[in-house]
Amino acid sequence: MANWCFLENWLCIHALNSGVRRYHVAPVLCQRAKVAMSHFEPNEYINYEKLEKNINIVRKRLDRPLTLSEKIVYGHLDDPAKQEIERGKTYLRLRPDRVAMQDATAQMAMLQFISSGLPKVAVPSTIHCDHLIEAQSGGEKDLKRAKDINQEVYNFLSTAGAKYGVGFWKPGSGIIHQIILENYSYPGVMLIGTDSHTPNGGGLGGICIGVGGADAVDVMAGIPWELKCPKVIGVKLTGKLSGWTSPKDVILKVAGILTVKGGTGAIIEYHGPGVDSISCTGMATICNMGAEIGATTSIFPYNERMKKYLGKTGRADIAALADEFKQHLVPDSGCQYDQVIEINLSELKPHINGPFTPDLAHPVSDIGAVAEKEGWPVDIRVGLIGSCTNSSYEDMGRSAAVAKQALAHGLKCKSMFTITPGSEQIRATIERDGYAKILREVGGLVLANACGPCIGQWDRKDIKKGEKNTIVTSYNRNFTGRNDANPETHAFVTSPEIVTALSIAGTLKFNPETDYLTGADGKKFKLEAPDADELPKMEFDPGQDTYQYPPKDGSGQRVDVSPTSQRLQLLEPFDKWDGKDLEDMLILIKVKGKCTTDHISAAGPWLKFRGHLDNISNNLLIGAINIENGKANSVRNALTQEFGPVPDTARYYKKMGVKWAVIGDENYGEGSSREHAALEPRHLGGRVIITKSFARIHETNLKKQGLLPLTFADPADYNKIHPVDKLSIVGLKDFAPGKPLKCIIKHPNGSQETIMLNHTFNESQIEWFQAGSALNRMKELQQKSS
Repeated sequence: MANWCFLENWLCIHALNSGVRRYHVAPVLCQRAKVAMSHFEPNEYINYEKLEKNINIVRKRLDRPLTLSEKIVYGHLDDPAKQEIERGKTYLRLRPDRVAMQDATAQMAMLQFISSGLPKVAVPSTIHCDHLIEAQSGGEKDLKRAKDINQEVYNFLSTAGAKYGVGFWKPGSGIIHQIILENYSYPGVMLIGTDSHTPNGGGLGGICIGVGGADAVDVMAGIPWELKCPKVIGVKLTGKLSGWTSPKDVILKVAGILTVKGGTGAIIEYHGPGVDSISCTGMATICNMGAEIGATTSIFPYNERMKKYLGKTGRADIAALADEFKQHLVPDSGCQYDQVIEINLSELKPHINGPFTPDLAHPVSDIGAVAEKEGWPVDIRVGLIGSCTNSSYEDMGRSAAVAKQALAHGLKCKSMFTITPGSEQIRATIERDGYAKILREVGGLVLANACGPCIGQWDRKDIKKGEKNTIVTSYNRNFTGRNDANPETHAFVTSPEIVTALSIAGTLKFNPETDYLTGADGKKFKLEAPDADELPKMEFDPGQDTYQYPPKDGSGQRVDVSPTSQRLQLLEPFDKWDGKDLEDMLILIKVKGKCTTDHISAAGPWLKFRGHLDNISNNLLIGAINIENGKANSVRNALTQEFGPVPDTARYYKKMGVKWAVIGDENYGEGSSREHAALEPRHLGGRVIITKSFARIHETNLKKQGLLPLTFADPADYNKIHPVDKLSIVGLKDFAPGKPLKCIIKHPNGSQETIMLNHTFNESQIEWFQAGSALNRMKELQQKSS
């Protein structure tokens, strides 16, 4: 019999200049019921007993010690007694606890949920407005402008949330992943989010996974969610962080070891005695950027640093409960990893990665010489700190500690310098505690609590497009054109304190560990390694209350989508498979080299069309390099023989009723969880994407929309296909799990070649293809059951 127990209903009240604000804590029940957590919805609870029960069933079946990742993943199995479990092979059917969506991806996710016809979400879900705020002149002005420009979208998300039972974090609340860490993540949770950096929540011991909107719809609809059983890569940390070395350097080092695809299909599980030297938000930083190595997610074991953070963010009751069930929130002794990496934190040096890829790792001490050798600009035009990766109280404090030293010697930043607080709570607290003042005095501009330049939402004025320049950031990604749409911007990723030091020096040739600066008095001085509190001595200042609870009954709420809107468009179902092989497909583009979701569906100014599939499809593959001519957004139209933009060519083929394919290179679709990169080719008539390998989220997104993501059985066959060829995929009537498909390549001279293509479809995913999409299949099943 479950021991139901109730916690006292309590509220913390803070008197602010703007009036009395409620601290973000909701009345709840405890374990085996509900537990105190910020913004828990009425139907939400933490049930560690169920987690324990599932873990015990699986442990008995497998008869071996379990990693922490396995405990939490298998603890959320829909049927732990019968689920086939084999790392890297079988598909798991899971029951996540929660869904989170950022505003750019939430538009399409909610449009798909509306199409499902369901009246209300089945699990607690939230929408976070963080992507649509452009950095231009400063926080308040930028936020006001964003509210004006995006009013239609914000109104849609707000009303859709109210109607379908989804919590709504208004613009200005902060970045989705920081909000999740402050409010929703906890040890043992399984949370999915429509953003690739959802793994940030692993800093609080949760399995938090980035997915596409169609996956989110499955979970919100109460359907078991499928995930290929992940392998587990163990990263053993020994020693202790000190000096200029920060948590960011751990993941920058790991990225250099594993590369951008080394974590694909795996969870990165950190363990070892070195873990305890890292703050909770530092652990979140490391987990956040695990997305850059393709990992399914990353996680740390529950420890005192997490307990301390939970207490400071109003969740001491969860920490007490986690203590009771701690044996399930750490790995078993003797558990086995598929691969083990060991890092001695005492020997780790500050790193800086880039340009153009987040896995090009360099010690900070070497970057100046490397840049000169490679011809990269050494003068730093802009330094940017913040983002979902590094915008915690500790991050801001360490940067302020560096800035304070420079100010004491009469110096300010030589480079432009921007600061992005991770949340309204962080903004209000660093204002109260003086960090923001110091960062402004050193030359910084405090931007809105949003993603901003990290995702290309940056109205940059200091350079012209095409001008070669260098920026340094504490962000996570630095793909070509990612931050400012300028392909000549050399972006480097490092810790906030190193960004601050380099911005003061103005050059990549400065190593704060060894080099000296010259003060205003002409005397040389050396910056000391920064030190700052990981959490504020006082309570966090919550700032403005920016959360909208969903009403108990939203059935009367109206959600309007104008048929003439240029930003929102109701979805029409994709066509079903006609039962035939795909014969004589044209090749829209054969991509050369790296092709991220930024290349496939650019962000920046295109974010405004994320709710309008037809309009945003005008950015399809405009950043991908065509192997035929070495150019971006220039492909041959096989029907007219004229070169033109990729989207225009795709639309022409669709108009003429011609099916087409895309040929890609390694790790196709790495980067953001952006399902528009799968929706757009499907909308414009694409049928097949053939590559050497796929990034995990993108491959799943393609399957969800009824496309065929296939890989060369022999990667060398990539060279056999030319942009002028025609392709036929045959054997689709016998399409089955584990059975390769045959591809016939027809060359213009009449000759043919046959190659084999592999796939990772299981039986239910094949049904998605046959139905035309996962959403179509969901509706078919609903009709059968009604």
